[in-house]
Amino acid sequence: MHRLVFGKAAFGIVLAALVGVQKGAAQEYGPPDRGQPGDPMIQQYLAQQAAALESSWLAEVKSREDWEKLRPRWKEQYFYMLGLWPLPEKTPLRARVTGTLSGDGYVVEKLHYQSRPRLYVTANLYRPASIPAGQRLPAVLYVCGHSNQGRDGNKTAYQSHGIWFARHGYVCLILDTLQLGEIGAIHHGTYRENRWWWHSRGYTPAGVECLNGMRGIDYLQSRPEVDPQRIAVTGISGGGAATFWIAAADERAAVAVPVSGMADLQSYVANRVINGHCDCMFLYNTFQWPWTRIAALIAPRPLLFVNSDHDRIFPMDANDRVINRLERVYSLFGASDLVDAVVSIGDHAYRKDIRQAAFRFINTHLKNNPAPVTDSEVDLVEGSGAKRRYPIQPERLRVFPRDEDLPKDELNTTIDRHFVPMADPKITDFQPWKHELQAELRRVSFRALPESVPAAKPADPEGRRLETEPGIIIPLEPCGTPAAKPGRIVLVVRHSEEKSVALDGVVQSAGPQAAIYQCWPRGIGPTRWTRKNPPNYVERSHVLLGQTVDTGRVRDIMATARYLRQRHGDVPLELVGEGPGAVLAAYAALWDPQVTSLTLSHPMLTHMEADAPQFLNVLRVCDIPDVLGMLAPRRLTIEGVSTDAVRRTAEAYRRAGAAEHLVVRP
Repeated sequence: MHRLVFGKAAFGIVLAALVGVQKGAAQEYGPPDRGQPGDPMIQQYLAQQAAALESSWLAEVKSREDWEKLRPRWKEQYFYMLGLWPLPEKTPLRARVTGTLSGDGYVVEKLHYQSRPRLYVTANLYRPASIPAGQRLPAVLYVCGHSNQGRDGNKTAYQSHGIWFARHGYVCLILDTLQLGEIGAIHHGTYRENRWWWHSRGYTPAGVECLNGMRGIDYLQSRPEVDPQRIAVTGISGGGAATFWIAAADERAAVAVPVSGMADLQSYVANRVINGHCDCMFLYNTFQWPWTRIAALIAPRPLLFVNSDHDRIFPMDANDRVINRLERVYSLFGASDLVDAVVSIGDHAYRKDIRQAAFRFINTHLKNNPAPVTDSEVDLVEGSGAKRRYPIQPERLRVFPRDEDLPKDELNTTIDRHFVPMADPKITDFQPWKHELQAELRRVSFRALPESVPAAKPADPEGRRLETEPGIIIPLEPCGTPAAKPGRIVLVVRHSEEKSVALDGVVQSAGPQAAIYQCWPRGIGPTRWTRKNPPNYVERSHVLLGQTVDTGRVRDIMATARYLRQRHGDVPLELVGEGPGAVLAAYAALWDPQVTSLTLSHPMLTHMEADAPQFLNVLRVCDIPDVLGMLAPRRLTIEGVSTDAVRRTAEAYRRAGAAEHLVVRP
């Protein structure tokens, strides 16, 4: 079966062609990893989880009234998932024009503003050369894709759009991105830089790009020649994604034209398309949304969804699903005519038909002019590499001409450490403090963890392989022969296949009445999966599903502990771990009050540490010493850390009236 590719005739764009893409067929991004024993298990699990989330599309919505009732809660959740809730204060932009250029029918202003203090946004503003006094013009916020232009900033690669809009009576503001702007920072923190603490901080560069764009609208509305009611947002690739971020967040974006900017969870996760994207393309799906809900927040404002039929990172099967879902939402508003789709023949790039479609759609909805666009191919950036030709030489568009002009007080290069505040929970009364922290952790860090984790099920007759949740099987190994009726159970949480000092100590001191076991949570030891850096497929996919790999590991420990209690009866159960395993054990005990005691050797004491387990948004709530403190009044032995390092833990135990149950051995 062949797919007919076209743009709707309402805008005169008929791109009919027959292409060899079967409608609905999954379009995978490279073959699945098969180099480690846990690869098939975790890949199938991720695919099942993605399908489950996408199947919830419109589950709560039957009418426009339902949608409008849910929208305020969804908007708050959306901002939170971008690291923008509570919404940041609108601080002074401190906008400054550093120079101007004159062209044929247009003027370029080179400027910067601060979206928050010391977070600089470099930009070029294109406007008509002559604007009658008092006239208000429509405006376009253009957000850039991943075109590396070095010190000139990626805004210079998209100058043709600014020129076209200015010549046609618009004011067009083209923004540099955080990573590829004149002040180069980082988009690829988890893709390749091993900044896994981004997950625990709730930091994604998508949030920065969204904020920068919203403040860009503030700047446009401050201009006397801009009509504040007529502003569109558009861009391709990373700019297509940013178009969604900004338009979903800010209703002042009256029109949105994302080009190659969104797929869905089935594509990103099950078909591994996430491997083709950097971190700016994703928020952390804390509240476990079907992905298209992000785009649907734009409804019922005009939206043109543009893609290309051979775009490997925005494949057609996902394109079909996304536009079908969007059309359903717009129909709730009686606004089906305001959402449209264009599919161009080709790969991930602009072409004539895409430019014409985007320009015409914006003209239609900001100027009430649906006439065909016939001059889209004037003053284009053409060629590649050293032979690339520009209407304006990129270095002439620099906001900061020389390196020494770059602001010395910039936070751009360290914004990941400042953008989302870390919590500092102060303890007064123990029980209210613990209840509040646990409730918030459940809401924003452990939504994927059931309120009551079921006991694991034996996957073999000996109970040495346990199914901890559907599709996940981990090994459980007894240390020696457990007593028929043990006086206590000791479960050692392994974090590697290397020799365990903690396990050796437990075996030597446990005594004959202890049933001692060791487990390897998912991805560790016998169930390890392939880890390639980049793109870190498994770890990055989890956050699109509202969890982390370590959330799953906590569930494995809890399910295993409950299985052992079923097997051996209601006897005390101790968790033992070292390093990352110690932290995982602590979180398992936090959610399982039947764990009676813990021995933790050399635990990390902050999620900012490189090898610490990571949980979504946890540092927006508390840190590891607080979690250890919430284990009071249970017996807790911490080895290999100083007393001063766990003073917050000690304070919690003191407030709980259980100071004697905390033992710290440096």
